[in-house]
Amino acid sequence: MTAELKSASEGRTMVLTISNPELRNALGPEIYAAGIEALNAADSNPDVRSVVIAGEGSTFCAGGNLQRLLSNRDKPPQVQAQSIDGLHGWIDAIRTFPKPVIAAVEGAAAGAGFSLALACDFIVAADNALFVMAYSTVALSPDGGGTWSLAQALPRQLASELLMCGERIAPARLQQLGVVNRVTAPGAALAEALALAERLNDRAPNVIASIKELLSDAGGASLARQLAAERDHFVRNLHHANGAIGIHAFLAKQKPEYQ
Repeated sequence: MTAELKSASEGRTMVLTISNPELRNALGPEIYAAGIEALNAADSNPDVRSVVIAGEGSTFCAGGNLQRLLSNRDKPPQVQAQSIDGLHGWIDAIRTFPKPVIAAVEGAAAGAGFSLALACDFIVAADNALFVMAYSTVALSPDGGGTWSLAQALPRQLASELLMCGERIAPARLQQLGVVNRVTAPGAALAEALALAERLNDRAPNVIASIKELLSDAGGASLARQLAAERDHFVRNLHHANGAIGIHAFLAKQKPEYQ
């Protein structure tokens, strides 16, 4: 069965499902390319307000296909480099996508699957899911932005343990650490992710885009630069049509209908 990234619409939310069940939804170049293409399409479609990424069946994503990686050892190094560039292109597309992206995690999010979930703006996970950076177990180092995401989110000592020792970590622990947003009963992660997406869909899209951009830039910005960016976004959003819609609706105690 060929690995693919399935796309479906749930109201104003695009659901992208990693489908490679024979290999526990392992990733590959065809999925990276499809992920970038899907986000480009969603970006230009005003009817899409958010994106949910899930895995088919009982596994979110087992990471890389070890058989493919083994065969790439017999090819020039640039073959694997190009494959990783494809993954990184998808990770970057998620991070810079102006609409919210939610990971709905059932089962394992391993290796690049964990990195993929970390790239999303929100993580919703079943309580029996597991997260593991298993790279060091097979004598490999991380990709997919996993080191960057964990270094941003966790104390260095814990990030070192997860990455160097390949320790598994449960959703409840990640929720305590502020990495996972919601923990659900098994089988309910997608429904909870869609409910969260619908809450976000009711917000002004231009404001959601501003918040995502500001959060993305904050880590590398000085306070002065961040204050200036917040000023510019605030003024632009105040003078956007949705600014008037939101303020008038709040004052009238009505539900706003944003453009």
